[in-house]
Amino acid sequence: MDRVCGKSCRALLGTASVGAIVGLLTIPGLTQTRPQAPKVGDPPEAMNMRLVGHNDLQARTAYQPTIFKQGGRYIAYVGHHGGSKDNPAPHNRLTGQNELNGTSILDVTDPKAPKYLAHIPGAVGDGEAGASQMTRLCDGKTLGKGDPNRVYLLRTFGREGHETWDVTDPTQPKVLWRHLGMTDTHKNFWECAAGGIAYLVSRPKGWRARIVEVFDMSDPAKPVKIRDFGLPGQEPGAQGAVPVTVHGMVSTGAKGNRIYLAYGTNRGGILQILDREKLLNGPKEPTPENFRYPEIALMPMTPLVGAHTAMPLGRIKIEEFAKDQDKGDREFVMIVNETFREECGEARQMVWFVDTTIEKFPMVVSNWTVPEASGNFCTRGGRFGAHSSNEDMGAPYYQKLTFITFFNAGVRVLDVRNPYQPKEVAYFIPPISETTSQRCGMIGGQQRCSNATIQSNNAETDDRGYIYIADRSNTGLHIVELTGDARAIAGLPPN
Repeated sequence: MDRVCGKSCRALLGTASVGAIVGLLTIPGLTQTRPQAPKVGDPPEAMNMRLVGHNDLQARTAYQPTIFKQGGRYIAYVGHHGGSKDNPAPHNRLTGQNELNGTSILDVTDPKAPKYLAHIPGAVGDGEAGASQMTRLCDGKTLGKGDPNRVYLLRTFGREGHETWDVTDPTQPKVLWRHLGMTDTHKNFWECAAGGIAYLVSRPKGWRARIVEVFDMSDPAKPVKIRDFGLPGQEPGAQGAVPVTVHGMVSTGAKGNRIYLAYGTNRGGILQILDREKLLNGPKEPTPENFRYPEIALMPMTPLVGAHTAMPLGRIKIEEFAKDQDKGDREFVMIVNETFREECGEARQMVWFVDTTIEKFPMVVSNWTVPEASGNFCTRGGRFGAHSSNEDMGAPYYQKLTFITFFNAGVRVLDVRNPYQPKEVAYFIPPISETTSQRCGMIGGQQRCSNATIQSNNAETDDRGYIYIADRSNTGLHIVELTGDARAIAGLPPN
């Protein structure tokens, strides 16, 4: 109860259950703006969301959670950033050993009591230079050449490589394949169906920037390289300025035949739309002409913002336009920028909605951000601004609700049934704990540390409707659910 509510809350509510306490916190109008940074013992800040369960992830800094159904269970695979100089190798309570951050594996079948199953150590390195940030999962039944009875994990290995693991028994992961020798790995994507194509983000030897290595990974133990892909000017031997690097991508697979790439971190953002079939089967020599061959559209953004995630929302009927000639049948992509500087030390990174109905001419039609004054977020400490969205394109949320992490403003839930007018319908800012770390570095023009604060990094969902929030500042994994009006939008039964 301490971690959820705190002494002052217990004194006020006596012996009320944790569920009841958190339920009270989700009633619109009862949440309040805190004039100062949260303290250990404060309750969560929430609207139309409540806490279900929590695991501290052994106080490891967390990045990407992936939730996978296997063997009748729900298993969470959480990628970690590297440790810090002060905490380079946290203690693994399962083995009794200090282990470099890597990948945590948890059974979340009962979201109220997530069970830590295993930890796979990652690479040496601080922050994004080490550990194993990215996780993707597929099973052999969908891949085509994999063992149909097995489950496979694709992960990065620090900035120096990529790996596949057999995690059929999540308590006994076994490495299958290592692809090393590059630098600057980051946000991968793996199509479980359609031949198991994987898009690995990294900078191979000789290249001038981080690009995409495309692999046939239908047999996870024996991946086959298809090609490298980048922007003109990034290829080996090119001259002049180097274009902004890719951050990640989302593919709609063989059926959708589109890949949406996001370039830039916190500035110089670009949305690129590719014809998937042309990328896989077109000319593969790394030349500017061959890079342009699969390209449908390239939309530069203002230099003030970058692009972390380019999430396709698909075709959505806009009710307001129902009587118009096109009947309001539109297609959209959501772009989420990434905040990089602490305490608002850069232009605001936000969420942008792009109408791609005419693919060659994508156009931003709306945007959204958390109002800073609603929580005095610039002075709370750490980063404030957008980072990432969930990427699940299945039930119950797709084309209805999306979940955007905003670092110290937690996870924000947007109603996207009309992307021309996105609306916030829920949010959850987890409470800090004794393990929550400060953000230290060049802040406001000087070397210092900010307040210890939540840094909600990435969020993902499962088909039961639970939302999983990974924290960058060592506070663990929070499992939450919607309540009230937000839950009704998703068509979920009442709590």
